[in-house]
Amino acid sequence: MENVVKKTDDCYTNGNGGGGKSKASFLTWTMRDVVYVARYHWIPCFFAVGVLFFMGVEYTLQMVPAKSEPFDIGFVVTRSLNRVLASSPDLNTLLAALNTVFVAMQTTYIVWTWLMEGRPRATISACFMFTCRGILGYSTQLPLPQDFLGSGVDFPVGNVSFFLFFSGHVAGSMIASLDMRRMQRLRLAMLFDILNVLQSIRLLGTRGHYTIDLAVGVGAGILFDSLAGKYEEMMSKRQNLGNGFSLISKDSLLN
Repeated sequence: MENVVKKTDDCYTNGNGGGGKSKASFLTWTMRDVVYVARYHWIPCFFAVGVLFFMGVEYTLQMVPAKSEPFDIGFVVTRSLNRVLASSPDLNTLLAALNTVFVAMQTTYIVWTWLMEGRPRATISACFMFTCRGILGYSTQLPLPQDFLGSGVDFPVGNVSFFLFFSGHVAGSMIASLDMRRMQRLRLAMLFDILNVLQSIRLLGTRGHYTIDLAVGVGAGILFDSLAGKYEEMMSKRQNLGNGFSLISKDSLLN
């Protein structure tokens, strides 16, 4: 890939006067370059093939009729789990309670990092994430699946209404897990990741979220953690320039 990039740059620097374009970049590629890219950069190659594959799927797929239930592959995979939970209300309640405990663990960790350790990045990330989730969830209110299995002990507790898109359960867990990895709390991060997977399976089994809600939840956790990091950097630079109060400074929180 480096050879291809270098040749691409040369196409723009070796023209007339040193600044013109001599010829198209791909005309300078050799079979050796192609083999090198396929061998050492197989991940982007794999996704390039994925683009072509799913273009074919998208343009030939039969659309779901307007009056039909949405198709969700996660619901198909967890169909047997849904039947088990529907026939065992006590088991459904137990799993819901355990899931609520996990949500409490996420929340406690995220708030702890700010209040006790003076590191607000995870808390800022969660604020960004839940605000964005509220905006998107209200903007597009998806229908509740027909086989939804609710529970009074599930979070949010009390069988209240909630936004389907996207999963705050999954995104919050990702935010906590990413912070744990930054702090080298690797075993705790792995535990949270395992619980997050189990949580996702349960949410699909109870029809509490569509698959897309969970997938976007993972991406949202990563995105807003990154944005919170950029916010910290920006505010740290402002503080260094003497522009006043900074949320990032532990001392400024206490004084």
